[in-house]
Amino acid sequence: MAIILPKKGKLLIAEPALTGDISFNRSVLLLAEHNSNGSVAFILNKPLAFGINELIQDINIPMVVYNGGPVEQDNLYFIHSIPHLIDNSIEIADGVYWGGDFENVVSLINEEKITEDDIRFFLGYSGWSFEQLDNELASNSWILVENEYKDKIIKESKTTFWKEKMQELGGNYLLWSNAPENPELN
Repeated sequence: MAIILPKKGKLLIAEPALTGDISFNRSVLLLAEHNSNGSVAFILNKPLAFGINELIQDINIPMVVYNGGPVEQDNLYFIHSIPHLIDNSIEIADGVYWGGDFENVVSLINEEKITEDDIRFFLGYSGWSFEQLDNELASNSWILVENEYKDKIIKESKTTFWKEKMQELGGNYLLWSNAPENPELN
């Protein structure tokens, strides 16, 4: 099996041993940046109980907002697959982009030119200092995999994403795919 190195665009899957970690328990993250300054990722499968229209009063259409991670949870971030519509986007990898002109995004959502299949909003992000993520990978806190979904990751990742990834990994991970989220309540 080839070793996959951390690189933006890859997926981080929380090891089952992270049970009890409030932020990362059963999470799948998209690595948006990984360089000598550190790493940034967004949790893909932790929807919050409110929509973007409840946070930004200029948006008329409800779209789910996700918990992006424990850092800067008072800031809104977004990834998308439509750089031709959103100026100043930064490509993460494989047709997935980060950020861009937010005023333009608001207009495009209200004009129904952007759907939830095109964009994902996050409160906060997940961040690591230089080499911190590498150390966590070395200590088996994360499983690093290719993003086989490419630009379809936005619509493919849902609340059951972690369980599906455990099933895909197979072997000992199959057991974890059906274990209760809190084994102490079993």
